Amino acid sequence: MRVRRVITTRAGGVSVPPYDSFNLGDHVGDDPDAVAANRIRLAEQIGLDAGAVVWMEQIHGRTVTVVDGPVTELVQATDALVTTTPGLALAVLSADCVPVLLSDDEAGVIAGVHAGRVGARIGIVPATLRVMVELGARIESIGAFLGPAASGDRYEVPLAMQADVEKHLPGSAVRTKKGTAGLDLRAGLRRQLLDAGVAGVAVDPRCTISDLSLFSHRRGAPTGRLASVIWMEPIDDDADRADDPPHGK
Repeated sequence: MRVRRVITTRAGGVSVPPYDSFNLGDHVGDDPDAVAANRIRLAEQIGLDAGAVVWMEQIHGRTVTVVDGPVTELVQATDALVTTTPGLALAVLSADCVPVLLSDDEAGVIAGVHAGRVGARIGIVPATLRVMVELGARIESIGAFLGPAASGDRYEVPLAMQADVEKHLPGSAVRTKKGTAGLDLRAGLRRQLLDAGVAGVAVDPRCTISDLSLFSHRRGAPTGRLASVIWMEPIDDDADRADDPPHGK
């Protein structure tokens, strides 16, 4: 299987301010018709039917749901999706929280995880890894990608909250550019994943708060939501062989 990943930005959609313009969240007050049009546009741009993209009702919990086919409605009350089905895209909505995309390319197991402060603190990522392993993935073969999120430079929190998150997600406590207590959830999640034994962790360096091409709830609400999407494409072995030069050439 070939694993594909896409991260959207604000640009390219039909939503009007303050959701301009490629808002993919259907729970933030935007016109439902505009959100539906944006979701169809996303599916078309990645070469899938709109019904092949699975969306979650994200609640900042640690419920993990396995999906094996198209879902006509939101997957209720979950913050992680796992599948072994090629052509099924898992979508994570965010506007400061950390979207985590996981895959064991050899085993053909992928996951999309919504890891906000609460979900990261209570272990949504380890819970997802456990489900992936139950479906045939190996920890040492799993690769992780952490998408755009609020950076430690800009994510200010009360000192007590910082201490509480650091206790449960070591490595996340930082000082902001202002010198105040802050959180870098991606740093904590990266450490958590590597400590768990995953093969590697890639991190998108963009900060949703400071990068105006991205949606940020902390920078200004109401606002839209980005989508981080992961799916598997079957590899056409016959087509690959047809592209190879004849032996001896």
